[in-house]
Amino acid sequence: MLLCAECGRSVLGGTCVGELLQIAGVNKSFGAVKVADNVDLAVGQTDALGIIGPNGAGKSTLFGLVSGSLRPDAGTILYDGQDITGLDAAGRCRLGIARSFQVPHPFVGMSVFENLLVGAIFGGGESERDAMRRCGEILDRTGLASKANLPAGSLRLLDRKRLEMARALATRPRLLLLDEIAGGLTEEECHQLVATVREVHASGVAIVWIEHVVHALLAVVDRLVVLNYGRKVAEGEPREVMASDMVQQIYMGMDDHADAAA
Repeated sequence: MLLCAECGRSVLGGTCVGELLQIAGVNKSFGAVKVADNVDLAVGQTDALGIIGPNGAGKSTLFGLVSGSLRPDAGTILYDGQDITGLDAAGRCRLGIARSFQVPHPFVGMSVFENLLVGAIFGGGESERDAMRRCGEILDRTGLASKANLPAGSLRLLDRKRLEMARALATRPRLLLLDEIAGGLTEEECHQLVATVREVHASGVAIVWIEHVVHALLAVVDRLVVLNYGRKVAEGEPREVMASDMVQQIYMGMDDHADAAA
């Protein structure tokens, strides 16, 4: 692998990989359906990147490729200059990549605090003593401290979403992948969640956020990517991207109902 003469990091496709995550020429198909079509993407150490696109655009597939639950058919994925294309999900978690899922699946019989401990000990590799202290801090940061001893299965939707993010944070990520965590929330709950995501990002964690609730996304991200049929079709400053005629046609016009533009 070539190295950059200036910083010593890997060079991929002629580009210095100073970013935390670099995806180059990634392809993935399920049968005849191509869900990732020659995707190139870079995420910096302190980025907050948003990803939008209609249903079936390949957004969650991209998260699967980054987190390691899916393997690309072609292309390369680098994390902090290291080729992780063939690394499994557990290995990527230990390196510092964590993701939340659109539908939260906590360990419902465990308490909120115990859910975090599982992530910290088995995902983050911490001792139980260290994990307990840090999980307490995460509960404070995500607004769950008052619910630490409640069964996770008793939480309302907002707190389940917070727990999903908190469990990911318990693994000590440098890169956090958020998959539609604002879906189904009220306006006030959405504002609360946005504040939490902002705080997480301000703590030094790079964020990549897939979301249909665009106003929530625009309150956090500094760059926006649009996917359509597995291809990256636009990227740039969020409001400029949203104002693009092509994006209006692809994304905002994907449904005639008002909630398509929510």
